[in-house]
Formats: sequence, C-alpha cells, structure tokens
Amino acid sequence: MTFQIHSLPGEDFASLFDLSDDELATRNAIRTTVKSAPGYPYRVSMKDADIGETVILTNHQHQPANSPYQSSHAVYVTKGAAQVMLQPGEVPDMIRSRLISLRMFSGADLIVDGDVLDGADLDKRLKEAFADDEVAYCHVHFAKHGCFAGKVTRA
Repeated sequence: MTFQIHSLPGEDFASLFDLSDDELATRNAIRTTVKSAPGYPYRVSMKDADIGETVILTNHQHQPANSPYQSSHAVYVTKGAAQVMLQPGEVPDMIRSRLISLRMFSGADLIVDGDVLDGADLDKRLKEAFADDEVAYCHVHFAKHGCFAGKVTRA
C-alpha cells in the first residue's frame, strides 16, 4: 500500500507577508531571516529555506478534527513559494533528513499508533501503517521541535 504526503497551500499564508512585525505579533507570528541551513523547513515547497531568506514562523491548525487530538503547532512559511505536489510514495529530503514522530489516526480522528523514527525509514513505516485498515491517515512531525511536517493519506 503506498501513501501520499500533502504539502500546505501557500495561499493560506500569503497575506502574512503584507503585515508589519507588530501586526504579526498580534497573531503570535514572527518574521525572521534564515541564518543557518538546514533548519527552517517550509511546509509549502517541502524544502528547507535558504540562508538569507525571510520566513515567517506562525501557528497552523494541522488537526482541526473534533476530537481530543485537535491540535496546532508552529510552521515556517516563505513568501511566494509554490505548493509542491509530491508523487505517491515520495518523501522529501526535508523530512527524510530528520528524526520524525509519526502519528497514525483512525477515521474517528483518534490515534491508533505512533512511532519515532529516522526520516530515511519513513516510506517503509508508512507502508506498514497503511496496511492496517484502521489507519485512515497519518501526521508527520519533526520529533526534536515537535513541529507539524505534513499530513499523509493512502495513495
């Protein structure tokens, strides 16, 4: 069983770049310049931002489900990046190169299982997860910072 990792739509964040730093602060968001790479993974292009790029760190509700697992976390966004459409079974380098926390959810939006693994092993683990009919979708998080990396569905 193969899988599909979904990036976030850039248009959801585009208006943030028109705001002043004070306006961003009222939304609990911060504009910053990338000082090292890798380290600023962008969830729209599914790549790490380049040194010198301006990014905004903002909160994103990645689990809007009406369940005890409803959740949001910080994500980096970069102005003007195009949303990438990954191929089924493709794991981008920004995920493959990090320690990952994987959460598997049922159709009722409850956690069925979870795992922490090297991102290089994610494709194998996702195939195993989706072999279980109870798993409806998965969420990938960067384990060290806990930030949401992407939603995964069956392909």
